[in-house]
Amino acid sequence: MESRFAARPLADRPRDTLPRLQSLSRLFFGALFLVAAGSFSSKAEEAPATGLDSLPEVELSALSQPDSNPLGAHALAIRPLEWKHGETEHFVYHFNHSYVATPISVEAEFHFRVITRELGLDRLPGGSAKSHIYIFEKAEDWKLFQNEARLEPWTGGIHSHGSLFIVRDPAYRFANNSLGHEIAHLVLFRAYEHPLPLWLEEGFAEYVSRVTRASYQRARNYIARPRSESIVSDQLMPVSQLVALRDYPSLEEVEIFYDESERLVRFLVRLDPAGFRGLLAALARGERFDTALMHNYADRFADVAALDKEFCSYAAKDAVLSARAP
Repeated sequence: MESRFAARPLADRPRDTLPRLQSLSRLFFGALFLVAAGSFSSKAEEAPATGLDSLPEVELSALSQPDSNPLGAHALAIRPLEWKHGETEHFVYHFNHSYVATPISVEAEFHFRVITRELGLDRLPGGSAKSHIYIFEKAEDWKLFQNEARLEPWTGGIHSHGSLFIVRDPAYRFANNSLGHEIAHLVLFRAYEHPLPLWLEEGFAEYVSRVTRASYQRARNYIARPRSESIVSDQLMPVSQLVALRDYPSLEEVEIFYDESERLVRFLVRLDPAGFRGLLAALARGERFDTALMHNYADRFADVAALDKEFCSYAAKDAVLSARAP
C-alpha cells in the first residue's frame, strides 16, 4: 500500500502494503511473512517452462528507462547475478524467472488500463515514463531486502516513489487483489503527485483492485464478482473521524479501517463517479474534506454529518458489487 508507512526509509518514507496477518484471512500479508501464506489458493503442480509467449528478457543496460529509486539498487544487490529484466508498455520488470514475471506483466497491464479508466485519465503525467516492478521469489531474499531498506519486519510488499516491490512464490498460485491494490497506489502517486488522505489512498486501492481483479478473472472465463464487505454499525468510525486519520489504527481495528474506507469510496463512486473524481482531485490539492464534499456533492449532502448518516445505513448492508470494468 502506498500511504503513511511504518517503514524507516533511507530518505523518504515508502508507502507500504498493509500488514495483513494470517489470522485475518481477507488481509493479504502474514505477520511472520511466510511469503503471503494466507493469500494463495493452491500449491502449483509444476512451474511452466519458458516459452514463446514469455516476457522477453532485456539486459539491464538496455532497458528503456532506469530506476532512480534507491530501493531498486538495494533490491538488485541481492543475488545480483540472478536478476533478469524485461518491459511492457507501462512497466519495467526485474525478476528471477520469466514464468513468474510473465503472468504478472499481463495482469499488471490489465490493472493499469482499468484503473486509469476508472479515474477518467487518458494518460498520466510523465508521458511515456514506466514504473519499475521488482519481483522477489524467496522469503529469505525479501528478508534481506527488508533489512537493507530498513523496513518493518511485517512488510510484505511496498510502493515507494513510483516503484513496486512485491513477492510471488512460484510454488503457489496467487489468488487475491494485492497486485491491483499496489498498482492503484502507483497510479494515484503518478496521477496526483501529492499525498492523499489515508482513507482515500487505501479505500480507493481496495475498491478498484477488487473491481479489476474480478474483471481480470472474468476475462479468463471465471465467474467472479468483486465484493464489498458490510460493517456492523456499532463498529463504524464516524466519517469525520475516518477522514481525519493520519496513521493506521491499531491491529485490532485495521481490518475495519480498510473495509470502511473501501465502502466509503464505493458509496461515493456509486452516487456520482464524476463527483468522486472531483473530490479526489480537490483533496490531492489539499482542500479540507468538508469543503471538497460541498464542492462535489452539494446536491446530495448539506454537510459531513448528512453524509455520515446516509453512509452508515449503506455501510451496514451486504452488497455484491456490480462491476463497471469489462
